[in-house]
Amino acid sequence: MKRRGFLAGLVMAASMLAACASTPAASDAPSAGFTSERISITTQGEGRDVIFIPGLSSSREVWNTTVAALGDGYRVHMVQVNGFAGAPVGANGDGPVAAPVAEEIARYIREEGLQRPAVIGHSMGGTMGMMLTARHSDLVGKLMVVDMFPFMGAMFGGANATAESVTPMADQIRTIMRLSPQGVVSEQTRQTIDGMVRTEAARPAIIEHARTSNVPTIANAFHELIVTDLRPELGNITQPMTVLYVIPPQAPITPEQYDAYMRISYAGVPQARIVKIEESYHFIMIDQFDRFMGEVRTFLAE
Repeated sequence: MKRRGFLAGLVMAASMLAACASTPAASDAPSAGFTSERISITTQGEGRDVIFIPGLSSSREVWNTTVAALGDGYRVHMVQVNGFAGAPVGANGDGPVAAPVAEEIARYIREEGLQRPAVIGHSMGGTMGMMLTARHSDLVGKLMVVDMFPFMGAMFGGANATAESVTPMADQIRTIMRLSPQGVVSEQTRQTIDGMVRTEAARPAIIEHARTSNVPTIANAFHELIVTDLRPELGNITQPMTVLYVIPPQAPITPEQYDAYMRISYAGVPQARIVKIEESYHFIMIDQFDRFMGEVRTFLAE
């Protein structure tokens, strides 16, 4: 498979994956009593608990329109990862990000007394959701993963890749990413954003969130994504699970091959609903909002 151009886009995307920003709801408030050096969480509403986790470089504000559309009957917990989208770096300035953040979300669930909340994660947030659910299955009621593989390294090293085989490449990519100047968005990054979200009106906000994300944190987090293979842990997930995905533009394989690889990747979760979303790029909640909300409502009703 010819994947160089596609992988170059993935590498660039790592420095700018972000959220479509909007004004936070007035009812948002930090969770009382919970403090962390890796995340902050705001809550709003009353009812069934739902946790939303954004992706690499993203602001939690990517979920604002989703939360507004949910309506009454839900208590929403919106995670912000430190070092992303202008949030203080805190403990995420060095080393892995996804796994420690997943542990902090588990701690939050315990300390706040949440009763098996639903978890929805986009991109890297989906990785965190899988870590949380597989490693703390007693804490999570159901999981939705929005456009993420359980082993991203296979997109770099091929079908036979292992975490060990892709580590040298991940090391090189991290080194290159760390050279990016803080606060500067290149033209190449802007072009890459065009392939991440179809909705042109959302792109300026995405660029701004990328610009204000901490470069070392993003580089370390992307490295972690490449070398983390969650497939052996998927059998621990026995809850209802939904995976939404898209065929990315300029994918180096056919749509049929991409569909097959997505389903094979999640073979360890036989109860999972694997749903392809048409006419959308990576930010499904932006590009296909109505379809996305339909899937969210189906997921929460299970």
